[in-house]
Amino acid sequence: MLSRRTLHPHSSTTLSLLLLLLSLLSDHLRSATANVFIYAGCSQGKFQPSSAFETNLNTLLNSAVSSSSQSSYNSFTLGNDTTYPATAATPPDEPAVYGLYKKCSAKSVTNDEEFFRRRDDVLADVEGAIGFRVSSSGLVEGFGQCLGDLGAADCTACLAEAVGKLKSLCGSAVAADVFLGQCYARYWASGYYDTSSDSSNEDEVGKTVAIVVGVVAGVAVFIVLLSVCRTAVGKNSHY
Repeated sequence: MLSRRTLHPHSSTTLSLLLLLLSLLSDHLRSATANVFIYAGCSQGKFQPSSAFETNLNTLLNSAVSSSSQSSYNSFTLGNDTTYPATAATPPDEPAVYGLYKKCSAKSVTNDEEFFRRRDDVLADVEGAIGFRVSSSGLVEGFGQCLGDLGAADCTACLAEAVGKLKSLCGSAVAADVFLGQCYARYWASGYYDTSSDSSNEDEVGKTVAIVVGVVAGVAVFIVLLSVCRTAVGKNSHY
């Protein structure tokens, strides 16, 4: 005949306290994980202290923090009636219409009609995006994205401007990025970011390593907590 095990009142109290502790610790870990530093990228250009740009930047950052509890996306107007995303501000003498940032790969292509045809096909597809689009043709890939509150017509116009600058500013580069005030576009030859030795590749590796380390640490903490919980439950079942 099977015997029924009855938990001692003291054991039940201990188990309840343990579960409460695990719950509180789990909440603490979730809140701590959200604030763990992962990655940051900084421009080479610097703004002047006490300048109008610094004032606008501080205003933008304060607005981003104060509105974060109300919306997952927001935009703000600073300076000359220009709209910026919550994570960007235009440096002086760099209007949004001309572009905030561009980067062209050091490696380029010459006399490769197939590459240029594929690149143009990808960029033409990206140019017609409404909000966000990923495209590929042969060995060339790319994508484009607009701010979340940008209308369809404005998004298309912005991406057309970005695509034009990708071609005019980066020419025959095998990979290129262009950030405008309200949109972003990129293309690259497949495998470029796996083999490139430039700083952009190092940045991607740094991001990946940081994310992997964070995930592994989180899993390790979870396993330890689970082991402690199972051990405590096993001991209490013998009372």
